[in-house]
Amino acid sequence: MNLASHLTLILSLTASIALTAQEKIAPPVKDDNGVIDNTIDSLNKARTARPVSGSTRKGNNPVLFLVGNSTMRTGTLGNGSNGQWGWGYYLPEYFNADKITVENHALGGMSSRTFYNKLWPDVLKGIKKGDWVIIELGHNDNGPYDSGRARASIPGIGNESLPVVIKETGVRDTVYTYGEYMRKYIRDVKSHDAYPILFSLTPRNAWEDPDSTVISRVNKTYGLWAKQVAQSEGVPFVDLNDITATKYERFGKEKVKTMFYLDRIHTSEFGARINAESAVEGIRGLKDSRLKEYILPSETDSITGSTRKNGYPVLFIIGDSTVKNDDDDEDGMWGWGSVIEEQFDTCRISVENHAIAGRSARTFLDEGRWEKIYRALRPGDFVLIQFGHNDGGDINTGKERGELRGSGNDSKVFKMTSTGINKVVYSYGWYLRKFIMDSKEKGAIPVILSHTPRNKWHGDSIESNVSTFGLWAREVAEKEGVCFIDLNRISGEKLMSEGKEKSAVYFKHDHTHSSLAGARLNAAAISQGLRDSQCPLKNFLKGNTH
Repeated sequence: MNLASHLTLILSLTASIALTAQEKIAPPVKDDNGVIDNTIDSLNKARTARPVSGSTRKGNNPVLFLVGNSTMRTGTLGNGSNGQWGWGYYLPEYFNADKITVENHALGGMSSRTFYNKLWPDVLKGIKKGDWVIIELGHNDNGPYDSGRARASIPGIGNESLPVVIKETGVRDTVYTYGEYMRKYIRDVKSHDAYPILFSLTPRNAWEDPDSTVISRVNKTYGLWAKQVAQSEGVPFVDLNDITATKYERFGKEKVKTMFYLDRIHTSEFGARINAESAVEGIRGLKDSRLKEYILPSETDSITGSTRKNGYPVLFIIGDSTVKNDDDDEDGMWGWGSVIEEQFDTCRISVENHAIAGRSARTFLDEGRWEKIYRALRPGDFVLIQFGHNDGGDINTGKERGELRGSGNDSKVFKMTSTGINKVVYSYGWYLRKFIMDSKEKGAIPVILSHTPRNKWHGDSIESNVSTFGLWAREVAEKEGVCFIDLNRISGEKLMSEGKEKSAVYFKHDHTHSSLAGARLNAAAISQGLRDSQCPLKNFLKGNTH
């Protein structure tokens, strides 16, 4: 028998032995993700994108290593080029970079088995005494043992093992249980006098049933197994799945949709930030880990909502320079948000103008300004929302504040010229719905306004936005069942009643920004719109007692 025949016989016997062994091993978890992730085929490219292990270390400071899959680093590069982001990208924002660095070694498509075999040896080289390693794996531990992506681990935490021959390549491997892979990571980390922390998986946009308000957990499979291993090995465990899922249940199904992009597993920037925040909450709650000492203190906001009087609501106002401007010189530029308080009974409601010049709905959200208001909202509060003047500009060049046109749910990934970072930009209507959704979630009442008219005339008629932003704002308000005040129309009619020449007094420096008189005209127009509406905010206007 020649050498080729010997090799064929050996491979045949090995495959036969593996098949017999496989018959005694529990079948792998079914691959029901519905997502094709071939990132594992891009390992060479990934090695250039992921950091060299330990390369971020500053002096003798510790490093926090992140080990995971696409929910921690989406795609090969993890740069959001497909609109998806992993939570590992945002975790460094929560740690004191002068005392510890965070290295994201995760890679999309990895299971506990494939990461251990292909990437872990290089990561382990950089781990030193006193470092921490967060391990969050399991999303990809399903599918076949010995074909295709061949990344499944044996279900459970037992000591079973299975010799396999990968059908497509003839490569031999030994497959262990999910729990055994976790124990391998733990042993390796401890051998370097470092500290392992096991995490459960991130939750998916999956609910118990179509009518349920309870998000599906993984506490019967990988979440349970990770917890059991952590307990038996005496290492910390963070139930990331439960922490974030609890938030999702509070958000509701519509808002949870915004936490994901393209599918129900991979997160958008919003979802990735929520998971990073949840990870930090979990670390803070650990009793026996000094890692929490490196977390930056939470920012405190003593301004937003500070006007609240016991038992009375706050009227929060968001918008652009037509809502808030210099507002300090009687002969200067004014926004209506700084004078609308004159329309209200301030013994029964307080008014806070949080608008800022130059912002679109998108940039107001992206800069974290809305988040402060969201956190301050209480049931019964009101939010006046007026954007549009800056929302039609450049999207990823210049001031980078424009949005997609319309009131739909359109979105597209753009690379920002100023930073080179990829960002999902949504439609004007999407951002308005975001403000509405968040307000309703907190029990507050949102009110949508069309933007103020500009001093631009066509004969005896002032230019209106009835076919663009005014239309889209109305469409969003009507679809979401919230009050809509057509400020553009009401103020426009007042200006047209006085004529082009006399109306000049209501503007300052250009055709967009208001004088003090113009700000008061717009505030009065809003008051008129409220009185003609069914919005309960009208009950707080001067002269109204019900």
